[in-house]
Amino acid sequence: MKRYLPFALMVIVLILSFTHPSVTPVTSGETPKFDTGDIAWMLVSTALVLIMTPGLAFFYGGMVNKKNVISTMLQSLICMVIVTVLWVTFGFSLAFGDDIGGVVGNPSTYFMMKGMLGNAVWPGAKTFPLVLFAMYQLKFAIITPALITGAFAERIRFNSYLVFLVLFAIFIYSPLAHCTWHPDGFLAKLGVLDFAGGTVVHMSAGWAALASAIFLKRRAEASHAPARITYVIIGTGLLWFGWFGFNAGSAMGASALAASALATTTSAASAAGLTWIFFDMLRGRKPSAMGTCIGAVVGLVAITPAAGYVSIPHSLAIGIISAVVSNLMVEWRTRTSIDDTLDVFPCHGVGGMVGMLLTGVFANKAVNPAVTTNGLFFGETHLFLVQLMALIGVSIFAFAGSYVLLKITDIISPLRVSVDEEAVGLDISQHGEKL
Repeated sequence: MKRYLPFALMVIVLILSFTHPSVTPVTSGETPKFDTGDIAWMLVSTALVLIMTPGLAFFYGGMVNKKNVISTMLQSLICMVIVTVLWVTFGFSLAFGDDIGGVVGNPSTYFMMKGMLGNAVWPGAKTFPLVLFAMYQLKFAIITPALITGAFAERIRFNSYLVFLVLFAIFIYSPLAHCTWHPDGFLAKLGVLDFAGGTVVHMSAGWAALASAIFLKRRAEASHAPARITYVIIGTGLLWFGWFGFNAGSAMGASALAASALATTTSAASAAGLTWIFFDMLRGRKPSAMGTCIGAVVGLVAITPAAGYVSIPHSLAIGIISAVVSNLMVEWRTRTSIDDTLDVFPCHGVGGMVGMLLTGVFANKAVNPAVTTNGLFFGETHLFLVQLMALIGVSIFAFAGSYVLLKITDIISPLRVSVDEEAVGLDISQHGEKL
């Protein structure tokens, strides 16, 4: 039965594609003023964000044992196909459909991409078609569960991972995206600022990673040598390249705000990469390629929620602070029994939290009029307290929710590979392939 169920689900999707073709154009009283420049930039941004997932595959794949490189990279790549099918059937509706209690969207609003033709637009992005907004947001939904995989690398059954991936996308990612980015969402109405995914992407993935590491426990061989540091360098370059679509694209158009977000993104990443290796040197370590890459990614993570709200000098501060905090968290994690294989929580989770808090410190109306209350640095406390409350609430929801989903997944299909499968490596035991 287990063999037939996955393919049966695809047959259901096939039937739905015949019965819900979604070919009726949407017409409304308001004629949208599509801007070709905005459309072009958002098309490019969508492609840029997509390239981040293969970049993440290289980034993580280079860090694990040689016998687990293919499995680790596939865990990222598979998100591109499975989340896309989920998104176009009902996932986009869960995240951005008609509001239900400020928590989640109505799954029927855009079911099977209904209402994507004609002059349909998203309320906060009226200069390009709704279908482009949906495809842009899809790329965020793809990379978020892929980020988690670094925490349980080298010890999870692939089929079980697919179950968890689907459950996470439905019950963790979609509600957080709705709460934060839908105009009627609970966090949006509170005034929480998250420009491109500090809570929705990085905190949710980070806390899910911690829950996964605790649930799956330690590997039999917890120490390992990275298979290909060159892969890590390539992955960092692809991530950094794609992150311009991630952050600058979140301006929802080819605008001055997009240019500002692009500038803060690269400044924070550079400052964090440099700070990481200098901090290592301060503690008597050699400056390493791995450290430079990890530091740069931490800076990219931390600037994500703040990119369109802070100045370039303050983006440098965010990069420097996040690098030091995450570096110390990585050191702390190594002294615990938590086997977060690739330090997803110290880097992505903590980096996202630092970024969320520092958004509440450095956000300024002069950078973006959407900031209604300046940050703590400018003598106002309201925004910082809102960001802090959101951080606590999202952390509890993401960690507890993910842990429950892990337990459910384990009941449906055991998560952990056997000792023998772990010893031979996941490339062979899960996929019958090897480098």
